[in-house]
Amino acid sequence: MSFRFVDTHCHFDFPPFVDDAQASLDRAARAGVERIIVPSTEAERFAAVLALAERYSPLYAALGLHPIIIERHGDDSLQQLENLLARRPAKLIAIGEIGLDLYRDDPQFDRQEAILDAQLALAKRYDLPVILHSRRTHDKLAMHLRRHALPRTGVVHGFAGSLQQAERFVALGYKIGVGGTITYPRASKTREVMARLPLSALLLETDAPDMPLNGFQGQPNRPERAAQVFETLCELRPEAADEIADALLATTRQIFSLPDPHAA
Repeated sequence: MSFRFVDTHCHFDFPPFVDDAQASLDRAARAGVERIIVPSTEAERFAAVLALAERYSPLYAALGLHPIIIERHGDDSLQQLENLLARRPAKLIAIGEIGLDLYRDDPQFDRQEAILDAQLALAKRYDLPVILHSRRTHDKLAMHLRRHALPRTGVVHGFAGSLQQAERFVALGYKIGVGGTITYPRASKTREVMARLPLSALLLETDAPDMPLNGFQGQPNRPERAAQVFETLCELRPEAADEIADALLATTRQIFSLPDPHAA
């Protein structure tokens, strides 16, 4: 049985994809990955991400300012984002990748929070969902999300927190991104979270070219490997594979308002 997937998080504007876009899309399609959401990381990447989405029908764009490179967001970065949101290009479907990160030295956390709050306000103003990054910040991020109360919510991508933290996001209306981490047997906490959350709370992602799957360490991750993430998820969940695939697709369409490419 063949299944249809959406990779809800792939940095397709980076190598190895951007230099070989059509071949990469063909590889993904052969694995059942029909559409790919491409989140940006900084204002300098906005035009490239939008251009990719406009040129290739399987690609959709998200625009946002990533917290891990906080020092690269200039004073006009938020204004550039709002200018593009006001234009509302057809293939722009979310604000992301945005969020909080306490992994690096000197995270400039106050500035991270200010930029996050500004982008959440834009998401509410322009009625768009958000793609969220959170590393060592789940509780703080949940506090910001609760305060802004976005009507469209979004997804916490690359989640590796506790079940309780995941359930807190789900209670706020957010989905949880399931990626290559679950392919590692030693990632028992994350595997248990993805096994125990409601199926309706999950989305499929790769974070390619980052977060390589087990067995592919040292290689760039790729969007077609979303199919292998799905296979591992099926091993962890009690539902039948077709039920899981249908639920992932339906939830993705609902969150991101994606059209069905097979609709008449």
